[in-house]
Formats: sequence, structure tokens, C-alpha cells
Amino acid sequence: MTGRRDHGDAPRSAPVTDAATSARMSRQRRADTAPELALRRELHRAGLRYFVDRAPIRGQRRRADVVFPRRRVAVYVDGCFWHRCPEHATDPKNNAEWWAQKLAGNVARDRATDAALIEAGWQVVRVWEHEDPRVVAQQIVALVRGTG
Repeated sequence: MTGRRDHGDAPRSAPVTDAATSARMSRQRRADTAPELALRRELHRAGLRYFVDRAPIRGQRRRADVVFPRRRVAVYVDGCFWHRCPEHATDPKNNAEWWAQKLAGNVARDRATDAALIEAGWQVVRVWEHEDPRVVAQQIVALVRGTG
């Protein structure tokens, strides 16, 4: 293995336009975002125990935000910008072509991940960052406990 990440056809990195943009991008978290933490808090409050930031399928590099291995449920909390939420997605003005390719690659990778998990017998839950964590947690609890 070369240690390279799977980024599809997207370019490796965006041309940096200024120091402020570079600083802002370096602060983007891959795990433990506020929406993830809020959802995990609600799931824990409901009595569920789970794994965090884990590849559902052994050997697969793509990691789910919350994983219930025994029930074969993988939960992804998707950011509206990065995963192109139909309600809140925005198109960057700077480097527009690069960003369009990058964000389309993210969506394509999400679909490929979902398909691979479903084929392997997993249930995939995709949650938008703006969704109410209490409502989403109730849906996940029902799914994991087999009542949903």
C-alpha cells in the first residue's frame, strides 16, 4: 500500500488564494465535528454504544462516523458544503472549476461507499449536519434495535 488516500479524480489540493483561506481550510476537522458530537451524545443518552471514526468493512479505508458492527449499521454525518446538501450547498467563487471537481468527487465517493457497504450487507445512514440530532438519534435507535 502506498499510503495515498482515495480522492477519486479530484485534484490533490486547491491552489491557495490567500493566507486567510489557507488558515480556514487547515481548521476543517475530519472527525469529532460539532454535529457528530451532538449526534453521538444523543445516541449515548439513548443507551447505545458504538465505535467512532471506524471503517465498517475491514481493510476499507473509508471510515464511518458512527459504527454499530453487530447490527451492521454505518452512520455518516455529512457537512452541507463538502457533500453538497440540496438545501445548503454553496459554490465557491475562487477556483470554481477545481472546487466543482473536488465536491463532485466527494459525492461520487459517498455513493460508491454506500454501494459497497450495502453490497456487503450493511445499512447506511447519511445525516446532514443541519438535521436535528435528537430526531436523527431516534431513527438510528429504532434501526439499531430493530424497531425501525
